[in-house]
Amino acid sequence: MSDKKRLQMEEMKAVWEASGAPLIQVKDLEKHFDDLHALNGVSVDINKGDVVFVVGPSGSGKSTFLRCLNRLEEPTAGEILFEGINITNKMTDINLHRQKMGMVFQQFNLFPHMTIMKNLTLGPMKLQNMSKEAAEAQAMQLLERVGLADRADAYPNQLSGGQKQRIAIVRALCMKPDVMLFDEPTSALDPEMVGEVLAVMRDLAEEKMTMVVVTHEMAFAKEVASRVIFMADGKIVEEAAPAEFFENPKTERLQNFLAKVL
Repeated sequence: MSDKKRLQMEEMKAVWEASGAPLIQVKDLEKHFDDLHALNGVSVDINKGDVVFVVGPSGSGKSTFLRCLNRLEEPTAGEILFEGINITNKMTDINLHRQKMGMVFQQFNLFPHMTIMKNLTLGPMKLQNMSKEAAEAQAMQLLERVGLADRADAYPNQLSGGQKQRIAIVRALCMKPDVMLFDEPTSALDPEMVGEVLAVMRDLAEEKMTMVVVTHEMAFAKEVASRVIFMADGKIVEEAAPAEFFENPKTERLQNFLAKVL
């Protein structure tokens, strides 16, 4: 990123912070895949420091919603404001804003031909003009935090699934994002590896990292979330704080869902 663009983004962020507006504002979001109406008028605010878990049956639009937040899926209609900027506007350089939105996928998406260290330093060096020395120091500090400092010179195929997903989280953190987006981060893991990934996410939540998490891990949502959203048929059906959400569901649709998954 050029110094001019970086300065412009810092100025825009300062204006947003002074306004007191939510970090992310989603307004009447729609997404069609041919005849499939995947998102149907989704509106929600996500404030700085929120830990929002999105749950619901398969095909409810959860992952589509998450991927629309950084335009990995292009919304059919509606608006998404991120730090006060309408990122659904085609004139917006979405790549600049994606640098501030860490994304963790189900399947890790690490570069197999690069060492872990190179996977972690590529983005900061290429996109943020960080020196190799600074990028490696930052990466090593984060690797130590997740207990994988000894794997810096390894390749992804030498790691377990749980280790790969922790590396994927670290890679996103190396870009110093303002929000972390998790798309079912434990669904591809063996059960014994799930806990080590959830532990890293729990630490992030305790540090007030803004997070939006699509998951089937209900116990984890109940423990960590500041708010839980239930989606079905492309709509937000119900949302509440975890205690209210799980112990006193209002809608029959959520009651039936929880009866099946708890």
